[in-house]
Amino acid sequence: MMKAYLRGFIYSFPVQLFFLHIRKYQILLFFWIFFIAIISGGVLKNFGADSLYLAPEYLGATNSFSFAIVGISIGIFTMSWNITTFILFTRHFKFLATTTNPFLKYCINNSIVPVIFLLFYFFKAFSFNRFKELLPFYDVIFLAIGFIVGLIFLLIISFFYFFGADKTIFRTMLPIINDPKGYITHLQKKSVSYSEGRALKVEWYLDSPFFRIKKPRNVSHYTQSFIDTVFKRHHFAAVISMFIAFIFLLVIGYFLDMKIFQIPAAASITIFFALLICAFGAFAYFLESWGIPISIILLFLVNFLYQKEWIDPRNKAYGLNYQNKNERPEYSKQALFAMINKDSIEADRKNMIRILNNWKAKQSEDKPQMIILSVSGGGHRSAAFTMRVLQEIDKHTKGMFLNKTALITGASGGMLGAAYFRELYALRKKGEEIDLQNEKYINDISGDLLNPMFSSFVARDLISPAQKFQVGKYSYIKDRAYAFEMKLNENTRGLLNKQLKDYKKAESDASIPLMFLNSVITRDGRKMIISTQPIRFMMQPRQDQERFGPMDPDAIDFTNFFKNQDPYNLRMLTALRMNATFPFILPNVWLPSSPVIDVMDAGIRDNYGQETSLRFIESFDEWIRENTSGVIIIQIRDRAVGGWEHPFLTNDISGHLIKPFFLLQYNWYKLMDYSQNDMLSYYSENKDHNIRKIIFQYSSTNEENKAALSFHLSKREKNDIINAIKKEENEKSFNVLKALLNY
Repeated sequence: MMKAYLRGFIYSFPVQLFFLHIRKYQILLFFWIFFIAIISGGVLKNFGADSLYLAPEYLGATNSFSFAIVGISIGIFTMSWNITTFILFTRHFKFLATTTNPFLKYCINNSIVPVIFLLFYFFKAFSFNRFKELLPFYDVIFLAIGFIVGLIFLLIISFFYFFGADKTIFRTMLPIINDPKGYITHLQKKSVSYSEGRALKVEWYLDSPFFRIKKPRNVSHYTQSFIDTVFKRHHFAAVISMFIAFIFLLVIGYFLDMKIFQIPAAASITIFFALLICAFGAFAYFLESWGIPISIILLFLVNFLYQKEWIDPRNKAYGLNYQNKNERPEYSKQALFAMINKDSIEADRKNMIRILNNWKAKQSEDKPQMIILSVSGGGHRSAAFTMRVLQEIDKHTKGMFLNKTALITGASGGMLGAAYFRELYALRKKGEEIDLQNEKYINDISGDLLNPMFSSFVARDLISPAQKFQVGKYSYIKDRAYAFEMKLNENTRGLLNKQLKDYKKAESDASIPLMFLNSVITRDGRKMIISTQPIRFMMQPRQDQERFGPMDPDAIDFTNFFKNQDPYNLRMLTALRMNATFPFILPNVWLPSSPVIDVMDAGIRDNYGQETSLRFIESFDEWIRENTSGVIIIQIRDRAVGGWEHPFLTNDISGHLIKPFFLLQYNWYKLMDYSQNDMLSYYSENKDHNIRKIIFQYSSTNEENKAALSFHLSKREKNDIINAIKKEENEKSFNVLKALLNY
């Protein structure tokens, strides 16, 4: 009896289909595995990818409606997977050609993988929203209901479509059905023997969603052409449905500036994957063994068009002039050395000393302490922690902290938080009622940026025709970088929607601290420094060239290098984005030089801002000794000092094999820390250099609460960041700072 049940289980249509997926076209199963890996946190967890699915946002909120949209997208993906595999696998289950609604029956029997995924998704979504987003139990239930309603809605629409298609197919097949001689083998003039060929051995299948079991019919008396005709007409109906999904994404991309079309990123990604499955299925079905050669030819064709600049997906710096190719600056060793002649450097130094004198004139002491603020990269966790620390310092110094700060520099998320705080400080200084300690500003700077970016990447970068927008007299293409800037602008109440020229006078007068926004040139690792002031003295370290020889510039003054490209027209939002261009998440920004260069995240070179800070101090050490009582470097960082976090451990043989390849990548920030501490120790050995460093660090006592390196934070992660300020090491840092500043 047990043997009979086991045989019946193995040769059931659902189980045979599951085995067929494993044997054939495993790449189609990879999509499900990839989704499960994202949702489980096994892939891209540090970038917050799991939150896109587990806490999707629509119109700035996570609610039943946002989950319903994701449910619809999962439904679209499921139907796409069913459609593609239905088309590819029809030769293995020809008995379905003789049933009513063959596609519906196929979907019912092909539900093992989708059901496993949905059960896993519900479990993870419940845990995430209950314990990370800290939602009440009943709110989580309503989110689940929203998802289920969206999923069921899509499935009902789909099956109604296929029911209608089945009726249409039946009507078109009536002339053939009414003439049995055309499709019954033994009634034809010449007897046609039919073989099941590679058909699956199926003893029963599910005939309806209510688990009614039915034996498959023998189809050996039907001609091959009849069965092929039935399936091909169903295939056509299936392809039309996916074409509709493509049009849907096209429309989303075209109207993405309207908030109502800014669907959750999880939905956009899922629908895009649905289209990828269809594209793969089309290649495999129509091209068969020619699929790989044709793909290679298409790749070479696209590369050729890119090299000829007939297609240009590169992102640009919004506000910069790309039009006149003849005036582009030469990016060469000779050109960079020409920029740093003695007269140029001296002129820039004199301008900076004038600014430092303006800064000193605003201090209450004859020889004040100079504060330099350096903030680390780290996405939203760094942005939120920077804002929280600056709020607390502002409170302890009675609102005078930024007045004592001469320079702000750093990388990525930390600079987003610092720039927003500086803007709020400037407004308060002008008399506006700004409570800088208000927690709403932390919510602002940590507002979700991932959803609009990923939605734009799928619907606009990959699918929709190029659309343009204007910055002054120059036009640029809308892409995910544009979506990032628009959402950042919205989150920060429009306060950062300015251009470099809008900050030039305030920084020159020392009404607000200077800000150096860094990025890294991918061509050779040099630093691109964006400032409203000429800073060619920052392009190379100060050294005795007679003793040590000439040293190539390892940094570039952005406004001087691109002096003919309207550099002061650059948007502040773009400068911040260039500083925070995390690989793959945001596109590299290419710049109008000859040859063309592109830049990305500042954290690759100077994640903590200390390298830049020390070079600035070194450039003006004489002025600092004569006019200040010393320098305080306040470093705000998104990870603990010492390099003890996340050791690179390998517990299996595969880990030992890949360890040499990932050692540098895994320890990059730690190596940067060690090197910069060396730099600081060399500089501070000179007793004339009165310099102090105070560190505020984000660390979490619970690994589960630790915020991801992402542009999205959960409620629990945000609370963890806010509470990190109360850690013992941070309390000590506040006490040291207050003592140094006499507060």
